[in-house]
This record gives sequence, C-alpha cells and structure tokens, in this order.
Amino acid sequence: MARDSNLRLVYSTGGPVSPPKPAGPKAAAQRPPAGIRLRLERRASGRVVTVVTGLPGSADEVAAMARTLKTGCGTGGSLKDGVLELQGDHRERVEEFLAARGLRSKRAGG
Repeated sequence: MARDSNLRLVYSTGGPVSPPKPAGPKAAAQRPPAGIRLRLERRASGRVVTVVTGLPGSADEVAAMARTLKTGCGTGGSLKDGVLELQGDHRERVEEFLAARGLRSKRAGG
C-alpha cells in the first residue's frame, strides 16, 4: 500500500480521518440575498465614499448598473467583488436610481 508523504495523521480523537472536501463553485453561488445596503464611509484622508453592497444580477449586469450609477451621480468609483464604491456622498441619488428600477435599498450604519 503506497502512502502519500504529505498526508499524515497529526492528531486524532478516534475514528477515520478524511481530508476536507474543497468548496465548489456552487457553495459560493448560493449565498442568501442580503438586500441592497447603502453605507457612507470616511477614509483616513477625510474623503467620503458611498458603499453599495448586495446589487442583484450577474457580474455583467452589476458592472453595467455600476457604470450607469457612476454616470448618473457624475462621479468616479470602483467595483470590486460586487461592492460598488462611489466617490462622495451620493446615497440620495443611488436610492432614487434603485427605486426607479423597482429595487429596494436600505441605509446601513449611522
């Protein structure tokens, strides 16, 4: 019986030991919807950023919505891992934009 030198038992409380199964793409895709949240963050330099999380749709749809939001607010921003950051305080405009498209949003934070 051949043994892999990288798989060795370090500690056991009894019973057979099997390596953990890697999480597939299905586990990450089945995240429960948390809703759209609008948050205002202040950076260390004093700049204010509007953070929008929970935008629905595929990656392409979210990117298109982010592009439209940035244009509508007349500001720059970035989209990373489904989190949209807009430069400045644009919570009112973002709420109006989402409401016009039938999406409900909620302000988070203080």
